Amino acid sequence: MNFTRYRRPSAVLLLAAAVVLGSAIVVGLESGGEGALVLLLGLREGVLLLAWLALAALTGAVLLGLKDSKLRVPLVAILLVVGIPALLLGSWVSAIFGGPGEEVKTESAPGRGDRRLIVVETSSFLDPVWCVYVYQGNPPLERRWSVGYFNGDAEHNELSETVWTAPDRIRMTTEGGAVHEVTITPGGRPDRVVSVG
Repeated sequence: MNFTRYRRPSAVLLLAAAVVLGSAIVVGLESGGEGALVLLLGLREGVLLLAWLALAALTGAVLLGLKDSKLRVPLVAILLVVGIPALLLGSWVSAIFGGPGEEVKTESAPGRGDRRLIVVETSSFLDPVWCVYVYQGNPPLERRWSVGYFNGDAEHNELSETVWTAPDRIRMTTEGGAVHEVTITPGGRPDRVVSVG
């Protein structure tokens, strides 16, 4: 069976996949602001995987699409010599400074099915960090806002409790006994962001 007639269509398909993956990477990197769609934040958390896939698709497109080895070999070499170390460095930095973290608490607001708080514990370079978020809306239009950050560099700064005191009010308490209350606007935005430690 002759596979040469499939080379050009396969290369175009791989190139299209690389462009789509590259676009997803850009969207994911640009979607980190307050009130961002949770769906887009998922792209941000998977940006390294998307980058590896884009590199593989682009390399395959060059290998299949170019017949002239004088051009194909140097292009593939440049892609791999630049791409692989850059992605390995990105993976290393991501591992050192913590990934997306682990959800340790999820609680819906009293009387509201479209609003919930989520506490995420991440491990930064040395200390644990607790991030408190408010999620407003229903998928796929659900949005996320930051409510508080608690750095566990000292035991009294660690987050010990996060509760709804009303459908629009969150109380966060540290191990040291400090209490922080934040009011949530009807659109889901907190009136302030607490930073401890």
